[in-house]
Amino acid sequence: MAPMSVRTDENTAPHRAGFACFVGRPNAGKSTLTNALVGQKVAITSNRPQTTRHTVRGIVHRAEAQLILVDTPGLHKPRTLLGERLNDIVRTTWAEVDVIGFCLPADQKLGPGDRFIAKELAEIKKTPKVAIVTKTDLVDSKTLAEQLIAIDQLGKELGIEWAQIVPVSAVGDKQVQLVADLLIPLLPESPPLYPEGDLTDEPEMVMVAELIREAALEGVRDELPHSIAVVVEEMIPRENRPADRPLLDIHANVYIERPSQKGIIIGPKGSRLKEVGMKSRKHIEALLGTPVFLDLHVKVAKDWQRDPKQLRKLGF
Repeated sequence: MAPMSVRTDENTAPHRAGFACFVGRPNAGKSTLTNALVGQKVAITSNRPQTTRHTVRGIVHRAEAQLILVDTPGLHKPRTLLGERLNDIVRTTWAEVDVIGFCLPADQKLGPGDRFIAKELAEIKKTPKVAIVTKTDLVDSKTLAEQLIAIDQLGKELGIEWAQIVPVSAVGDKQVQLVADLLIPLLPESPPLYPEGDLTDEPEMVMVAELIREAALEGVRDELPHSIAVVVEEMIPRENRPADRPLLDIHANVYIERPSQKGIIIGPKGSRLKEVGMKSRKHIEALLGTPVFLDLHVKVAKDWQRDPKQLRKLGF
């Protein structure tokens, strides 16, 4: 008897479903590519490196396949306990996926960080690897060609046989669907793993917290991104509202490490925090499909990145 995942109709290709993860150094375009493939914001994006802290599963549905994208934090040389935990998340994820997409920005020459990740990838023998050259909209064709050759060479040096090398621009929407086309044949034959219409399995409260953190990261000083964590304390429907005018009350805390950072986040007369609330509320309402009242408070959790107890409290 044929296994359930294989269609017996000779004219129909077997349905495939499985997990792919995007890896790369911080700010290599992994989250932007995840969002572009899913067609909706499921991963936090920022021009600051190291903004992804949770592995976000974005789900791409096709008639013949289901591609589940696992977005990981950028692998980096850790300077804090948080950094070490983020790296552990990356390595655990690599060990569990069906295919790995290694993201390398077209506008930056291969550096020690890329080589460091490639050496680790070379140790994972069985999992197919696709080299994805991101941000191609930022370079000319000559620079892109040089990058493609350099990546091919890097694979040969380290004994990595790339299943594919593909250039892509998630911002310019160039070859985004081609990435999915190349990843899907590398997945195992399987029935769908998630219901049709699901775009992520990330809990709503975690996604809401990430959207608030993304808004809080915009326009702050370079040293602040690593210092910001957001915890959604509660999400409750407002009582006694008419059925056609629901309202969801969301109470969230923005945590920073030092009292001196509080003023940066709040801004003069609370202007920055107000802006953070307005920007994030727009995305939260789009995500949840309901009007939202967002209540934000800024709190100090001293040196939380280095404190195991605080890290647990903040969800790491």
